[in-house]
Amino acid sequence: MEQAEHQETRSKEALKALRQRRKALVQAATARMRDQKKIIAAIKAHLAHGPGTIPEIAAATGNSPAETLWYVAALKKYGQVVEDQKDGDFFRYALSEAAKTDRAA
Repeated sequence: MEQAEHQETRSKEALKALRQRRKALVQAATARMRDQKKIIAAIKAHLAHGPGTIPEIAAATGNSPAETLWYVAALKKYGQVVEDQKDGDFFRYALSEAAKTDRAA
């Protein structure tokens, strides 16, 4: 019985040590996710007013065009954004009907 209690105590201590070692990593990941959600929300908010090109969206959201392209591509992949008409050298992107419905709900 004593050995089982000792094993349980060691397991609890090991978990506590692991949580301490991972604490900074978890906090950093949480901060990145929070930032990503803000960027996605800003892109969707801009597109709620109408289609835009990557440079327009980047300027409106304060992100670099490269970062904006990455997010728009991801939103397009998951059906939140669709390609609209071409404007010169750039495609315009618009919220998909599914994303508009999500925003209204």
